[in-house]
Amino acid sequence: GGFPVWLKYVPGIAFRTDNEPFKAAMQKFTEKIVSMMKAEKLFQTQGGPIILSQIENEFGPVEWEIGAPGKAYTKWAAQMAVGLDTGVPWIMCKQEDAPDPVIDTCNGFYCENFKPNKDYKPKMWTEVWTGWYTEFGGAVPTRPAEDVAFSVARFIQGGGSFLNYYMYHGGTNFGRTAGGPFMATSYDYDAPLDEYGLPREPKWGHLRDLHKAIKSCESALVSVDPSVTKLGSNQEAHVFKSESDCAAFLANYDAKYSVKVSFGGGQYDLPPWSISILPDCKTEVYNTAKVGSQSSQVQMTPVHSGFPWQSFIEETTSSDETDTTTLDGLYEQINITRDTTDYLWYM
Repeated sequence: GGFPVWLKYVPGIAFRTDNEPFKAAMQKFTEKIVSMMKAEKLFQTQGGPIILSQIENEFGPVEWEIGAPGKAYTKWAAQMAVGLDTGVPWIMCKQEDAPDPVIDTCNGFYCENFKPNKDYKPKMWTEVWTGWYTEFGGAVPTRPAEDVAFSVARFIQGGGSFLNYYMYHGGTNFGRTAGGPFMATSYDYDAPLDEYGLPREPKWGHLRDLHKAIKSCESALVSVDPSVTKLGSNQEAHVFKSESDCAAFLANYDAKYSVKVSFGGGQYDLPPWSISILPDCKTEVYNTAKVGSQSSQVQMTPVHSGFPWQSFIEETTSSDETDTTTLDGLYEQINITRDTTDYLWYM
Protein backbone atom coordinates (compact mmCIF):
# COMPACT_ATOMS: atom_id res chain seq x y z
CA GLY A 1 0.00 0.00 0.00
CA GLY A 2 0.92 3.64 0.03
CA PHE A 3 -0.39 7.18 -0.05
CA PRO A 4 -1.48 8.97 -3.24
CA VAL A 5 0.94 11.72 -4.12
CA TRP A 6 -1.71 14.45 -3.94
CA LEU A 7 -2.11 13.81 -0.22
CA LYS A 8 1.39 15.19 0.30
CA TYR A 9 0.26 18.62 -0.86
CA VAL A 10 -2.72 19.04 1.47
CA PRO A 11 -1.89 22.19 3.48
CA GLY A 12 -0.60 21.47 6.98
CA ILE A 13 -0.63 17.69 6.60
CA ALA A 14 1.64 15.30 8.52
CA PHE A 15 1.25 11.58 7.93
CA ARG A 16 0.33 8.99 10.57
CA THR A 17 0.17 11.24 13.60
CA ASP A 18 -2.32 13.37 15.53
CA ASN A 19 -2.84 15.70 12.57
CA GLU A 20 -6.30 16.94 11.60
CA PRO A 21 -5.83 17.08 7.79
CA PHE A 22 -4.43 13.55 7.75
CA LYS A 23 -7.11 12.18 10.06
CA ALA A 24 -9.83 13.75 7.92
CA ALA A 25 -8.45 12.10 4.78
CA MET A 26 -7.94 8.76 6.54
CA GLN A 27 -11.47 8.74 7.95
CA LYS A 28 -12.98 9.60 4.58
CA PHE A 29 -11.05 6.76 2.92
CA THR A 30 -11.87 4.22 5.65
CA GLU A 31 -15.56 5.12 5.60
CA LYS A 32 -15.57 4.70 1.81
CA ILE A 33 -14.04 1.21 1.96
CA VAL A 34 -16.36 0.05 4.75
CA SER A 35 -19.43 1.38 2.95
CA MET A 36 -18.40 -0.48 -0.22
CA MET A 37 -18.02 -3.71 1.75
CA LYS A 38 -21.39 -3.23 3.46
CA ALA A 39 -23.11 -2.49 0.14
CA GLU A 40 -21.94 -5.86 -1.17
CA LYS A 41 -22.84 -7.60 2.13
CA LEU A 42 -19.30 -8.88 2.56
CA PHE A 43 -18.99 -8.78 6.35
CA GLN A 44 -19.62 -12.04 8.21
CA THR A 45 -22.55 -10.55 10.09
CA GLN A 46 -24.15 -9.89 6.69
CA GLY A 47 -23.51 -13.45 5.54
CA GLY A 48 -20.23 -12.58 3.81
CA PRO A 49 -16.65 -13.89 4.09
CA ILE A 50 -14.95 -10.99 5.96
CA ILE A 51 -14.39 -12.02 9.59
CA LEU A 52 -11.93 -9.28 10.67
CA SER A 53 -11.20 -5.62 9.98
CA GLN A 54 -7.78 -4.01 10.43
CA ILE A 55 -7.02 -0.35 11.03
CA GLU A 56 -3.45 0.97 10.52
CA ASN A 57 -0.50 -1.39 10.02
CA GLU A 58 2.49 -1.99 12.30
CA PHE A 59 2.18 1.49 13.77
CA GLY A 60 3.52 0.51 17.20
CA PRO A 61 7.21 1.13 16.38
CA VAL A 62 6.29 4.50 14.84
CA GLU A 63 4.31 5.46 17.93
CA TRP A 64 7.27 4.55 20.12
CA GLU A 65 9.44 6.95 18.12
CA ILE A 66 7.11 9.97 18.03
CA GLY A 67 5.58 9.65 21.50
CA ALA A 68 2.42 11.47 22.61
CA PRO A 69 1.11 12.46 19.13
CA GLY A 70 1.41 8.81 18.10
CA LYS A 71 -0.50 7.59 21.15
CA ALA A 72 -3.28 10.10 20.51
CA TYR A 73 -3.45 9.01 16.86
CA THR A 74 -3.67 5.33 17.86
CA LYS A 75 -6.57 6.04 20.20
CA TRP A 76 -8.34 8.14 17.57
CA ALA A 77 -7.87 5.53 14.82
CA ALA A 78 -9.26 2.77 17.02
CA GLN A 79 -12.32 4.79 18.05
CA MET A 80 -12.96 5.91 14.48
CA ALA A 81 -12.77 2.34 13.17
CA VAL A 82 -14.98 0.80 15.85
CA GLY A 83 -17.54 3.53 15.23
CA LEU A 84 -18.00 2.31 11.65
CA ASP A 85 -19.84 -0.73 13.00
CA THR A 86 -18.57 -3.44 10.67
CA GLY A 87 -20.05 -6.11 12.94
CA VAL A 88 -16.74 -7.98 13.07
CA PRO A 89 -13.71 -7.45 15.36
CA TRP A 90 -11.14 -4.76 14.61
CA ILE A 91 -7.44 -5.55 14.96
CA MET A 92 -4.16 -3.61 15.09
CA CYS A 93 -0.96 -5.51 14.37
CA LYS A 94 2.25 -4.73 16.27
CA GLN A 95 0.27 -2.38 18.51
CA GLU A 96 0.81 -3.30 22.16
CA ASP A 97 -1.44 -0.51 23.44
CA ALA A 98 -4.39 -1.21 21.13
CA PRO A 99 -7.39 0.15 23.08
CA ASP A 100 -10.42 -2.04 23.75
CA PRO A 101 -12.21 -3.51 21.96
CA VAL A 102 -9.49 -3.52 19.28
CA ILE A 103 -7.30 -6.66 19.40
CA ASP A 104 -3.52 -6.34 19.15
CA THR A 105 -1.88 -9.03 17.00
CA CYS A 106 1.56 -10.35 16.04
CA ASN A 107 3.48 -10.21 12.74
CA GLY A 108 6.75 -12.08 12.23
CA PHE A 109 8.62 -15.30 11.51
CA TYR A 110 7.80 -16.65 14.99
CA CYS A 111 5.00 -15.55 17.31
CA GLU A 112 4.76 -18.35 19.89
CA ASN A 113 5.74 -15.99 22.74
CA PHE A 114 3.30 -13.25 21.77
CA LYS A 115 0.55 -12.36 24.24
CA PRO A 116 -2.26 -9.87 23.58
CA ASN A 117 -2.48 -6.90 25.93
CA LYS A 118 -5.54 -8.30 27.73
CA ASP A 119 -6.14 -11.89 28.86
CA TYR A 120 -9.63 -11.91 27.35
CA LYS A 121 -8.34 -11.11 23.86
CA PRO A 122 -7.49 -14.01 21.51
CA LYS A 123 -3.90 -14.77 20.55
CA MET A 124 -3.71 -13.92 16.84
CA TRP A 125 -0.93 -14.03 14.25
CA THR A 126 -1.82 -11.78 11.33
CA GLU A 127 1.36 -12.20 9.27
CA VAL A 128 3.14 -15.55 9.20
CA TRP A 129 6.12 -14.60 7.04
CA THR A 130 6.63 -17.42 4.52
CA GLY A 131 9.66 -15.73 2.96
CA TRP A 132 10.89 -12.19 2.40
CA TYR A 133 11.18 -9.40 -0.13
CA THR A 134 13.38 -9.69 -3.21
CA GLU A 135 15.87 -6.83 -3.53
CA PHE A 136 17.98 -5.87 -6.52
CA GLY A 137 21.50 -7.23 -6.19
CA GLY A 138 20.64 -9.63 -3.37
CA ALA A 139 19.94 -13.33 -3.11
CA VAL A 140 16.35 -14.49 -3.53
CA PRO A 141 15.14 -15.12 0.06
CA THR A 142 13.68 -18.52 0.94
CA ARG A 143 12.23 -20.10 4.07
CA PRO A 144 12.07 -23.89 4.41
CA ALA A 145 8.63 -25.48 4.54
CA GLU A 146 9.69 -27.35 7.68
CA ASP A 147 10.45 -24.12 9.55
CA VAL A 148 7.18 -22.45 8.55
CA ALA A 149 5.25 -25.53 9.69
CA PHE A 150 7.20 -25.69 12.97
CA SER A 151 6.47 -22.04 13.77
CA VAL A 152 2.75 -22.48 13.07
CA ALA A 153 2.42 -25.69 15.10
CA ARG A 154 4.31 -24.04 17.97
CA PHE A 155 1.92 -21.09 17.88
CA ILE A 156 -1.15 -23.34 17.93
CA GLN A 157 0.16 -25.54 20.75
CA GLY A 158 0.64 -22.38 22.82
CA GLY A 159 -3.00 -21.37 22.56
CA GLY A 160 -2.93 -19.50 19.25
CA SER A 161 -6.42 -19.05 17.84
CA PHE A 162 -5.91 -17.47 14.41
CA LEU A 163 -3.17 -17.14 11.82
CA ASN A 164 -2.82 -15.63 8.38
CA TYR A 165 0.04 -16.24 5.93
CA TYR A 166 2.00 -13.33 4.48
CA MET A 167 2.32 -14.16 1.71
CA TYR A 168 0.29 -17.23 0.81
CA HIS A 169 0.14 -16.23 -2.87
CA GLY A 170 3.08 -14.39 -4.39
CA GLY A 171 2.65 -11.74 -7.05
CA THR A 172 4.23 -9.03 -9.16
CA ASN A 173 4.37 -5.27 -8.67
CA PHE A 174 4.82 -4.05 -12.21
CA GLY A 175 6.68 -0.95 -13.28
CA ARG A 176 6.91 1.76 -10.64
CA THR A 177 4.55 0.03 -8.19
CA ALA A 178 7.31 -1.92 -6.40
CA GLY A 179 7.12 -1.35 -2.68
CA GLY A 180 10.30 0.45 -1.67
CA PRO A 181 13.96 1.29 -2.24
CA PHE A 182 15.86 -1.41 -4.17
CA MET A 183 12.82 -3.70 -4.08
CA ALA A 184 12.36 -5.81 -7.20
CA THR A 185 9.07 -6.02 -9.07
CA SER A 186 8.83 -9.69 -8.08
CA TYR A 187 6.82 -10.23 -4.89
CA ASP A 188 7.10 -14.00 -5.03
CA TYR A 189 8.00 -14.11 -1.30
CA ASP A 190 8.75 -17.85 -1.47
CA ALA A 191 5.00 -18.24 -0.91
CA PRO A 192 3.13 -21.58 -1.02
CA LEU A 193 1.54 -20.35 -4.26
CA ASP A 194 4.24 -18.67 -6.29
CA GLU A 195 4.32 -15.47 -8.32
CA TYR A 196 2.51 -17.23 -11.17
CA GLY A 197 -0.16 -18.86 -9.00
CA LEU A 198 1.47 -22.30 -9.15
CA PRO A 199 1.84 -24.51 -6.06
CA ARG A 200 5.37 -24.34 -4.66
CA GLU A 201 6.21 -27.83 -3.51
CA PRO A 202 6.90 -29.09 -0.99
CA LYS A 203 5.81 -25.94 0.89
CA TRP A 204 2.23 -25.88 -0.38
CA GLY A 205 1.57 -29.55 0.28
CA HIS A 206 3.38 -29.58 3.62
CA LEU A 207 1.27 -26.69 4.94
CA ARG A 208 -1.89 -28.28 3.55
CA ASP A 209 -1.13 -31.43 5.53
CA LEU A 210 -0.32 -29.35 8.62
CA HIS A 211 -3.73 -27.71 8.58
CA LYS A 212 -5.46 -31.03 8.03
CA ALA A 213 -3.72 -32.27 11.18
CA ILE A 214 -4.66 -29.14 13.15
CA LYS A 215 -8.26 -29.41 11.92
CA SER A 216 -8.42 -32.99 13.19
CA CYS A 217 -7.62 -31.63 16.68
CA GLU A 218 -10.30 -28.94 16.51
CA SER A 219 -12.73 -30.17 19.16
CA ALA A 220 -9.95 -30.55 21.75
CA LEU A 221 -8.24 -27.25 20.85
CA VAL A 222 -11.39 -25.18 21.38
CA SER A 223 -12.44 -26.97 24.57
CA VAL A 224 -9.55 -26.39 26.98
CA ASP A 225 -6.24 -24.63 27.49
CA PRO A 226 -3.18 -26.86 27.12
CA SER A 227 -1.29 -28.46 29.98
CA VAL A 228 2.47 -28.49 29.45
CA THR A 229 4.74 -31.35 30.50
CA LYS A 230 8.52 -31.57 30.15
CA LEU A 231 9.68 -34.61 28.18
CA GLY A 232 13.39 -33.75 28.26
CA SER A 233 15.79 -30.84 28.48
CA ASN A 234 14.51 -29.34 25.20
CA GLN A 235 11.30 -31.29 24.73
CA GLU A 236 7.71 -30.64 25.80
CA ALA A 237 4.21 -32.04 25.45
CA HIS A 238 1.28 -29.66 25.09
CA VAL A 239 -1.89 -31.63 25.84
CA PHE A 240 -5.45 -30.47 25.20
CA LYS A 241 -7.62 -32.88 27.18
CA SER A 242 -11.32 -32.46 27.85
CA GLU A 243 -13.93 -34.96 29.03
CA SER A 244 -14.48 -36.22 25.50
CA ASP A 245 -11.38 -35.27 23.50
CA CYS A 246 -7.60 -35.36 23.70
CA ALA A 247 -4.97 -33.92 21.36
CA ALA A 248 -1.23 -33.59 21.94
CA PHE A 249 1.65 -31.67 20.40
CA LEU A 250 5.08 -33.19 21.11
CA ALA A 251 7.86 -30.65 20.57
CA ASN A 252 11.62 -30.98 20.18
CA TYR A 253 13.24 -27.54 20.37
CA ASP A 254 16.78 -28.85 19.88
CA ALA A 255 18.00 -27.52 16.54
CA LYS A 256 20.64 -30.24 16.05
CA TYR A 257 19.64 -33.57 17.57
CA SER A 258 16.79 -36.03 17.16
CA VAL A 259 15.33 -37.53 20.32
CA LYS A 260 13.05 -40.39 21.33
CA VAL A 261 10.49 -39.35 23.93
CA SER A 262 8.03 -41.30 26.04
CA PHE A 263 4.48 -40.03 26.17
CA GLY A 264 1.23 -41.70 27.21
CA GLY A 265 2.78 -45.14 27.24
CA GLY A 266 4.24 -44.78 23.73
CA GLN A 267 7.60 -43.92 22.17
CA TYR A 268 7.93 -41.14 19.61
CA ASP A 269 10.89 -40.12 17.44
CA LEU A 270 11.18 -36.36 17.12
CA PRO A 271 13.59 -34.90 14.53
CA PRO A 272 15.47 -31.70 15.40
CA TRP A 273 13.38 -28.52 15.56
CA SER A 274 10.07 -30.29 15.04
CA ILE A 275 6.61 -30.88 16.47
CA SER A 276 4.49 -34.02 16.14
CA ILE A 277 0.70 -33.76 16.20
CA LEU A 278 -1.38 -36.52 17.84
CA PRO A 279 -5.12 -35.83 17.37
CA ASP A 280 -6.06 -38.66 19.77
CA CYS A 281 -3.04 -38.29 22.10
CA LYS A 282 -1.76 -41.59 20.68
CA THR A 283 -1.30 -41.58 16.92
CA GLU A 284 1.18 -39.28 15.22
CA VAL A 285 -0.43 -38.01 12.02
CA TYR A 286 2.05 -35.25 11.23
CA ASN A 287 5.53 -34.02 12.07
CA THR A 288 6.68 -30.59 10.94
CA ALA A 289 10.12 -31.88 9.87
CA LYS A 290 8.86 -34.92 7.95
CA VAL A 291 7.90 -33.70 4.51
CA GLY A 292 5.57 -36.00 2.62
CA SER A 293 4.95 -33.78 -0.40
CA GLN A 294 7.16 -34.14 -3.45
CA SER A 295 9.44 -31.27 -4.37
CA SER A 296 8.76 -29.58 -7.68
CA GLN A 297 10.84 -27.45 -10.00
CA VAL A 298 9.03 -24.98 -12.23
CA GLN A 299 10.41 -24.94 -15.74
CA MET A 300 9.73 -22.11 -18.16
CA THR A 301 8.93 -23.21 -21.70
CA PRO A 302 8.72 -21.05 -24.84
CA VAL A 303 5.26 -20.13 -26.08
CA HIS A 304 5.05 -20.32 -29.85
CA SER A 305 1.53 -19.02 -30.32
CA GLY A 306 2.91 -15.50 -30.27
CA PHE A 307 2.17 -12.49 -28.15
CA PRO A 308 1.02 -9.21 -29.74
CA TRP A 309 4.21 -7.29 -28.96
CA GLN A 310 4.18 -3.57 -29.60
CA SER A 311 6.84 -0.91 -29.22
CA PHE A 312 6.42 2.68 -28.19
CA ILE A 313 8.73 5.65 -28.56
CA GLU A 314 8.44 8.03 -25.65
CA GLU A 315 8.65 11.70 -26.36
CA THR A 316 11.99 13.15 -25.33
CA THR A 317 11.66 15.64 -22.53
CA SER A 318 13.09 19.04 -23.28
CA SER A 319 13.59 22.07 -21.12
CA ASP A 320 14.41 25.72 -21.39
CA GLU A 321 14.98 28.55 -18.98
CA THR A 322 11.26 28.84 -18.20
CA ASP A 323 11.02 25.40 -16.57
CA THR A 324 14.31 25.25 -14.74
CA THR A 325 15.00 26.31 -11.20
CA THR A 326 18.07 26.83 -9.07
CA LEU A 327 18.84 25.99 -5.47
CA ASP A 328 21.97 25.94 -3.38
CA GLY A 329 21.38 22.32 -2.30
CA LEU A 330 19.28 19.29 -3.22
CA TYR A 331 15.56 19.25 -3.93
CA GLU A 332 13.10 16.79 -2.42
CA GLN A 333 12.27 14.89 -5.59
CA ILE A 334 8.54 14.25 -5.13
CA ASN A 335 7.89 17.94 -4.47
CA ILE A 336 9.40 18.80 -7.84
CA THR A 337 8.22 15.93 -10.05
CA ARG A 338 4.79 15.42 -8.47
CA ASP A 339 5.42 11.70 -9.04
CA THR A 340 5.04 12.04 -12.81
CA THR A 341 8.54 10.70 -13.45
CA ASP A 342 11.39 8.88 -11.74
CA TYR A 343 13.91 11.35 -13.15
CA LEU A 344 15.06 14.70 -11.85
CA TRP A 345 18.00 16.17 -13.74
CA TYR A 346 20.69 18.21 -12.04
CA MET A 347 22.84 20.39 -14.30
